[in-house]
Amino acid sequence: MKNFALLGSVAAAALVWAAPVWAQDEEVPQGGDVTDGFVGYLDRPEILVSASRDPSLARDQFTGSALVITADQLEARQTRDIADILRDVPGVAVAGVAGQTQIRLRGSEANHVLVLVDGIEVSDPFGGEFDIGTLQAEPGARVEVLRGPQSALYGPDAIGGVIAYETARGSSLSGFAWRLEGGTQGTVNSAMRYGIDGTGWDAALSAIVVSTDGQPNARGGSRDIGRDSYTLAGKGSVEVSDFLTLRAAARFIRTEGRTNDSDFDTASPTFGFIIDSPGVTFTNEAVYALLGARLDTLDGRWTHDLSAQIADVERETDSPFGITSASEGDRFKASYVSAFRLADDHTVTFAADYEVEGFRNATPGGFVFDERREIEQVGLVGEYRYSGEAVDLTAALRHDVNDLFRDATTFRVGAGYRITDTTRLRAAVGSGVKNPGFFELYGFIDGRFIGNAALRPEKSTGWEVGIDQQIGDNASVAVTYFDSELEGEIFTIFPPPNFIATPANRTTESQQRGVEVSLSAQLAEQWSLDAAYSWLDAEENGVEEVRRPQHIASAALTWTAPGDVASATLVVRHNGAALDDAFTDPSFVPVRVTLDDYTLVNLNARVKLTERLSGFARVENLLDDRYEQVFSFVSPGRSAVMGVEVRF
Repeated sequence: MKNFALLGSVAAAALVWAAPVWAQDEEVPQGGDVTDGFVGYLDRPEILVSASRDPSLARDQFTGSALVITADQLEARQTRDIADILRDVPGVAVAGVAGQTQIRLRGSEANHVLVLVDGIEVSDPFGGEFDIGTLQAEPGARVEVLRGPQSALYGPDAIGGVIAYETARGSSLSGFAWRLEGGTQGTVNSAMRYGIDGTGWDAALSAIVVSTDGQPNARGGSRDIGRDSYTLAGKGSVEVSDFLTLRAAARFIRTEGRTNDSDFDTASPTFGFIIDSPGVTFTNEAVYALLGARLDTLDGRWTHDLSAQIADVERETDSPFGITSASEGDRFKASYVSAFRLADDHTVTFAADYEVEGFRNATPGGFVFDERREIEQVGLVGEYRYSGEAVDLTAALRHDVNDLFRDATTFRVGAGYRITDTTRLRAAVGSGVKNPGFFELYGFIDGRFIGNAALRPEKSTGWEVGIDQQIGDNASVAVTYFDSELEGEIFTIFPPPNFIATPANRTTESQQRGVEVSLSAQLAEQWSLDAAYSWLDAEENGVEEVRRPQHIASAALTWTAPGDVASATLVVRHNGAALDDAFTDPSFVPVRVTLDDYTLVNLNARVKLTERLSGFARVENLLDDRYEQVFSFVSPGRSAVMGVEVRF
């Protein structure tokens, strides 16, 4: 629990200093937007905070594929786990088990997706990916999803794209909000938020507690897989002068839960399957913090932003016999961004990043490698943007200097053209890189997974073309085709004679191509519809890759009563069949299996009881579909909750 002390040292600053992303200095509307098919009605352009290193880029000037999930949409769908609503984004595949929920963008690997929370990089330095299942929705928050390679802006963690979660500032959502709900499987979910602002300053503090007894996740099992999760977060800003603003943000996440192991008895008929494993639990704990300052010069035309952030992540798995695995990962990152507006239409940005990641295997025993390892990197970014009346152009170039790998240069170029007031074409091409992680380089437990220090970075190049079409005054549709290739993909081999797992670089190319469609429409005064569909063809040397469904679709139909005194939303999410690897052969060489398709139906309703008090209820997986996102891990069946929310 040492991270509680670290959290305390930054929490106070988070309530005094600035918001982590400077685009929020311009109040981001909390209603709808016009992003990639999600239509809204704004008096000014929606700002994308993650699509440029100078976060003042209007959505309608972005030359790539982006989608914004607004606070209203999170509330209408009664979203609690951010992973759930990401299923409504075209190009996103979600697969979760107890203790780890993965996201893949456009067929990329889970560790190819950069996740930012209030501007902080939150991936586990050891595994290289973030457990999106630990991210709970807070009142007033919003989500941005950039699809396609973004390494030219963010370095070797964004081959597939970027997911940015932003909480509301104290000035944009002030006052007190509290939500409490309970339901089946002993589920209790409570969230509290307090926002406050004054002349030249604002602050916000939020806390979320989730507890559930869970349901069995082994085929034919009876052991409930429950969890308890705690989140505490704060952010704030203060204007020191007319040209200098300070900011801070901090977040603490702790999750404790049950999990099950595979059957390792080679003589058992369930060898390689998940089975009830009494006493097996996991604990994940993370602390994140950011401090920064922004200086405006030349009447705001030349801005300078300096920030420093940390991440400290600990993971542990226990059995009745003690700790079975444990890891400690940490990251320190410092960034300087200088943006100069040459004219109203031209912006030039320079950025420099310094990052050092560390890792230690904390598994007890003499059969593990437990020395601390570090990887250091410096990245230099140049970016140019032109935003005209009909044409938008973007270009970015990044050079990364690595202490352990060969230096890498990545790029991104894009263009957008407004054919008419209602039709816009866009195209982009870019490259990405992903360095091997600590787990892959150094292994974890001798005799079970051996590292490979000779691994080289994975490299990707991709392009896309798309069209955004406004249909009348109340609907829009976006269609995108993309194609990318990955070289040197890191995968696991099982070489004879011992067949012990170890990573290696492929000598063949992996290809991802597909079509993404999103639609948003105001069907009538009280009815709105959001829908998305993705078709994906992801292959490695002509063989379909695992956990990448070819078809994914979703639709959310919302009814709102006059005066917003009540509302109801029906959400349908379909996940097509996908392949996975099953370790059911005693040699531990994986066997390719098929995961059946599944459709989830969620229904919720809300009614305003008084001006400040609301009641709500929802049913998830209404049809009680039994399905597996990962081989032999059975996902939850039907559940129901009821609750109240108060705001003042």
